[in-house]
Amino acid sequence: MTDTPQPSRPLRVLAAMSGGVDSAVAAARAAEAGHDVTGVHLALSANPQSFRTGARGCCTIEDSRDARRAADVIGIPFYVWDLADRFREDVVEDFVAEYEAGRTPNPCLRCNEKIKFAALLDKALALGFDAVCTGHYAKVIVTADGTRELHRASDLAKDQSYVLGVLDDRQLAHAMFPLGDTVTTKDEIRAEAERRGLAVAKKPDSHDICFIADGDTQGFLARRLGRAEGDIVDEAGNKLGTHEGAYGYTIGQRKGLRIGTPAPDGKPRYVLDISPVTNTVTVGPATALDVTALRAVNPRWCGAAPTGPGTYTAQLRAHGDETPVTAELVDGTLEVTFTAPVRGVAPGQAIVLYDDTRVVGSATIASTVRATAGV
Repeated sequence: MTDTPQPSRPLRVLAAMSGGVDSAVAAARAAEAGHDVTGVHLALSANPQSFRTGARGCCTIEDSRDARRAADVIGIPFYVWDLADRFREDVVEDFVAEYEAGRTPNPCLRCNEKIKFAALLDKALALGFDAVCTGHYAKVIVTADGTRELHRASDLAKDQSYVLGVLDDRQLAHAMFPLGDTVTTKDEIRAEAERRGLAVAKKPDSHDICFIADGDTQGFLARRLGRAEGDIVDEAGNKLGTHEGAYGYTIGQRKGLRIGTPAPDGKPRYVLDISPVTNTVTVGPATALDVTALRAVNPRWCGAAPTGPGTYTAQLRAHGDETPVTAELVDGTLEVTFTAPVRGVAPGQAIVLYDDTRVVGSATIASTVRATAGV
């Protein structure tokens, strides 16, 4: 098994350029490798701001200009494609609907699945491109029989394979991640950008949810869904306080509960359950968050679907640790059992399965089984 070899002919590559340093260096490396590269910036906001607020947000007019300047320095053609309507429908509206239903979505996975490797890739292939290049830290590896596998990045500290776990065979066949083999610090990536004359070398990384530039997710949801006061209760159903919208909470949340009554044991309480039907948030001790198993739906496989039960490691959030599991696909639903209980598992999150460094696939958590009770 080897890393993706250099093809016998240059590929026509469409490089998605966000305006940040990673995507700019990825495009530069693809061009330096001899590929015929064209840069494209995705306009994902119908009303983009002129400037970012520090490291928050993306898809601003400033980002578009930064991407264009980087393309000029690299010496590649550059275009801006308007995918705002598709992004709003497939990512933003999905995000709001999931929170309204009491689940905790991951918009980055949805964007990779629906925008960068669906809408963008489909358009790229229709225009005769061979591959889409991004600045993600992950690796596509070609096996002896010619099939492709998605693997963690060489530098595990920067690995982003979790948010790419939604990619299928067809999408992997046309994916290029030039930064995947990089075992360097981010400072060294920035130094490379500076050596290449890319002005984005010192630009702050974007973080948080890109379409919520101020980082106030609860305020964003309140503007979309309206405020709806409900009760915060304990496991016995006793009212402890009120909230202004159950959608503003996530399983495992500790801060911002605004409960005046202390717990009998004096220890912190955490969100255990969110019921959109009754608009109720249930809180309790940390031990009540222990999850021993889960069911996940809508599985997507980075290769052939596994047959029978198997032993894997699982990652439950973008920057989370791996945990050993056994998993089996039963009637289209992924049944997962943890070797040891884990906490902070919420319906709506993605579970990504790994076989060593290989990404097996992902699915969306539908329900969990807790050590103390089925939830």
